[in-house]
Amino acid sequence: MTRITVAKGDGIGPEIMDATLMIIKAAGAQLEIDEIEVGEKVYLAGNTAGISDEAWETIRRNKIFLKAPITTPQGGGYKSLNVTTRKTLGLFANVRPCKSLHPFISTKHPNMDLVIIRENEEDLYAGIEHQQTDEVVQCLKLISRPGCEKIVTYAFEYARKYGRKKVTCFTKDNIMKQTDGLFHKVFDEIAAKYPEIENEHWIIDIGAAKMADTPEAFDVIVMPNLYGDVLSDVAAQITGSVGLAGSSNIGHDHAMFEAIHGSAPRRAGQNLANPSGLLQGAILMLQHIGQSEIAEKVQNAWLKTMEDGIHTYDIFKEGVSTQKVGTKEFAEAVIANLGQVPKTLKKVELKNSGLINIPRHVRAPRAKKELVGVDVFVHWEGTDPKKIAEELQKMNNDNLKLSMITNRGVKVWPQGFEETFCTDHWRCRYSAVEGATPSKKDILEVLSKAEEVGVDTIKTENLYLFDGVRGYSLGQGQ
Repeated sequence: MTRITVAKGDGIGPEIMDATLMIIKAAGAQLEIDEIEVGEKVYLAGNTAGISDEAWETIRRNKIFLKAPITTPQGGGYKSLNVTTRKTLGLFANVRPCKSLHPFISTKHPNMDLVIIRENEEDLYAGIEHQQTDEVVQCLKLISRPGCEKIVTYAFEYARKYGRKKVTCFTKDNIMKQTDGLFHKVFDEIAAKYPEIENEHWIIDIGAAKMADTPEAFDVIVMPNLYGDVLSDVAAQITGSVGLAGSSNIGHDHAMFEAIHGSAPRRAGQNLANPSGLLQGAILMLQHIGQSEIAEKVQNAWLKTMEDGIHTYDIFKEGVSTQKVGTKEFAEAVIANLGQVPKTLKKVELKNSGLINIPRHVRAPRAKKELVGVDVFVHWEGTDPKKIAEELQKMNNDNLKLSMITNRGVKVWPQGFEETFCTDHWRCRYSAVEGATPSKKDILEVLSKAEEVGVDTIKTENLYLFDGVRGYSLGQGQ
């Protein structure tokens, strides 16, 4: 018997959760359930996080969380509970199986059967943003070695556990050479430890095009957070419907399972909603907690129901479907099929279950860190780089001198082009004078001189070598 936490959510959430629990209980799932309130009611009661301290304690104590979709009110500084839960509990891996149900659900890709494993904690989803000038805002993209190691290792361990033959990595490291470059580098390092599993890397743009056109070319795809968020929805949709997909969010100590669709408040309370997405999440949960026999029974009954043509309104299609049913009636049909297997669709055999254990990160010895310069970001309303360079060179000292100015990443001084459009946001690089060893005092001197000459500095980024390897990007055009 496993004790889990359940949140029925908002909109259609209570209906599809009731249907899901009815099915898995009828199948014999060994569960004890603690229900919590999260979402819209909690938000509107004045809690901007959408969850109470007591609910957090229940989730943390039980470690397994089955969650229906929730509604986050617009405006008012309300935080996304999904993002908060994933990051707070260290749920680093988002797993989304995407398999077509041809010919019962319309798709152009009848042989599609892939799993997207998305990094869940960092990347642009760190949510660190600033307005720096009148014209420019920034969002920090944070990629860590521990984050890369966890998600890539999980992808290969998942492939090994479930008999997948290939793991593919998508990044954009031809442009983001430091951040996506680290993800790709770690992928190659870890792939070498799994010689029995094929591995490959694609640049995200052409990889996404290939996945949308020929998804059967892929097996397991592992990606940083933003790419994974976008492409997992694309993959679910091209199998036939986002509404049929579930996902798991896995950490070292906790796990959350859910549908990938929203709360659809316009359909709430009408006995119309399709519970399949949340049911798929619950099946993943049953596998995770070691109840694979129950998961297999439910999945085969669901497949049998789908091929019988007993469909809710969202997937009902004349000539394919045989009966349009509501949420409750769909659940009753799945229950009636428990113990049966599909005839056309491939029956599932879920022999492997339980946790995928990966090592916790052990920090390596600190690298030798050598300061070699600083990027000073400046708010300046002019448009001629030569004029700002004249002022910036007044900030040189014995150990640091202006070596480059870029605008939105493009080098505009020295030897810039007049055609390059410039905003009011300038990155001004001060590099070590040949033979000099700059210190942070030199950086402070540069900034002090900026005050003297009236240059509006808005942020700095120190430039380092790590064990002799450059740890910063060059300007485009260098």
